[in-house]
Amino acid sequence: MWVIAGLGNPGKKYSRTRHNIGFLVVEEVAYRHKITCKDRKEGYRIGKGFIDSHKILLLEPLLYMNMSGPVIKNVIRKFDIQPEKLIVIHDDIDIGIGKLKIRGKGSSGGHKGVESIINSIGSRDFIRVKVGIGREEGISAEDYVLSKFRRHEISSIKDTIKMSADAVYSIVSEGLDKAMNRFN
Repeated sequence: MWVIAGLGNPGKKYSRTRHNIGFLVVEEVAYRHKITCKDRKEGYRIGKGFIDSHKILLLEPLLYMNMSGPVIKNVIRKFDIQPEKLIVIHDDIDIGIGKLKIRGKGSSGGHKGVESIINSIGSRDFIRVKVGIGREEGISAEDYVLSKFRRHEISSIKDTIKMSADAVYSIVSEGLDKAMNRFN
């Protein structure tokens, strides 16, 4: 079984911000594979389904981004999932809009949500789908990631969300190496 976790912030205020791109990708995967996600009192939204014949859990931690780790730790323990079967989808300001990068493991790269996961599960050996949200000069990173996409960026972001869902499909059905060769 795979756990596919999208990172974001809870609540309507953050729903369409750059920081919530992980949630948007998980919602696209859910839509494509006809998976219904439900809120749980444990602080997450979860849905069970399949990609091809592979069992998957779609997960959205409903705590703030920087506190995603304990939720993910609880879910992977509950379902006895190894870190290598965890895919985390998150924003990356160092990647331009319209691009993504898949990594098999590594450091947090300064992303506080990823850092929370590493610290909580005690491993760096999980897959990341890093979705480019770009960066803008003159705006702090914190303000930028919490801003909404501009009108002229919407088309590109929609395409990137679809491409990111394609990447998740490829990782699960074809394997990490093939997915990295195709999307990186």
